[in-house]
Amino acid sequence: QVHLVESGGGLVQAGGSLRLSCTASGRRFSSYNMAWFLQSPGKEREFVAGIGWDGISTYYADSVKGRFTISRDNAKNSVHLQMNSLKPADTAVYYCAGFLGSSAVVVSGEADDYDHWGQGTQVTVSS
Repeated sequence: QVHLVESGGGLVQAGGSLRLSCTASGRRFSSYNMAWFLQSPGKEREFVAGIGWDGISTYYADSVKGRFTISRDNAKNSVHLQMNSLKPADTAVYYCAGFLGSSAVVVSGEADDYDHWGQGTQVTVSS
């Protein structure tokens, strides 16, 4: 129902910032719970941040709390991840993901709960 495309990745120095964007095509975007995951070569995808369809409910991995902010703009069918105070450990491919919500808002950190994924965007943080 939704096709996701990420952008905004790149190379930055430690302490710098990036803003990732995920643009969705398709209907019902405003009803989707969305999240960002990261993945390093040979490892499972790891939850970074999620935001419910309400645009209010959020959840962050401990490693990014206070540094990253997830937001969404339903009018533009987009979700964003503002990443500040970047560290070399943040280096990974970042994926946008979503699943259709229900009456209750669900912000899941489980990759298996998401059935729509973007192609990923590379974030590299140098020291």
